[in-house]
Amino acid sequence: MSVLAIHPGTYYHIQSLEHAPFAPYFDALVRPENLGWGELERYDVLFIPCRTPADRILPHRDILQRYLDEGRTIISTGESHSELYLPGVSFTPQPTNWWWWLTPGADLGVRAVNTDHSLFRYLPEQDLTWHLHGWFDAPEGATVLAVNEAGKPILYVDDVSTNGRLIVTSLDPLFHHGSHFMPATTRFLNGFLPWMRDHARRRPPEGEGPQG
Repeated sequence: MSVLAIHPGTYYHIQSLEHAPFAPYFDALVRPENLGWGELERYDVLFIPCRTPADRILPHRDILQRYLDEGRTIISTGESHSELYLPGVSFTPQPTNWWWWLTPGADLGVRAVNTDHSLFRYLPEQDLTWHLHGWFDAPEGATVLAVNEAGKPILYVDDVSTNGRLIVTSLDPLFHHGSHFMPATTRFLNGFLPWMRDHARRRPPEGEGPQG
């Protein structure tokens, strides 16, 4: 299974995508402007990191749709406005409480759901919790994996909107890991990226069953 990551080039992308411990999870990196079909078609999974400017992805909307139509997987992480260029994504922002954790006994309200999903063999619920930036209207039939305090999806897997797989979250772990701020985000990546390598691909090699 091969993963291509978009590399927008900020300091937190450099830290997260180019350096230990997470660089080995990505087989290749590409600037958004250089994303062409000849590059993209060689990989099973496209990873769009936190805070990728949407205007750098929008010109490639058609090839992203083609990629999904061919049964590939796209992962989009937080604050990248994936609703502007990925099919079936509907996002609602919410105010961010940056300092909730300073209150003794505070609970941000993030909960794991569908906890029998393979992701939660790699990632405990507490590693989903740092900040909230917004929630999604997940398409009917999608698998919601985490919700905010109001029960709204913040992480889901969509195998129904296209022939491929969309894994979408409003969480922004690479930004915080690369900024050395919020240890939960590093723990999240310690679980999520190994899961990505093992399970994110929807289109299996010939002779294998579907991924999950």
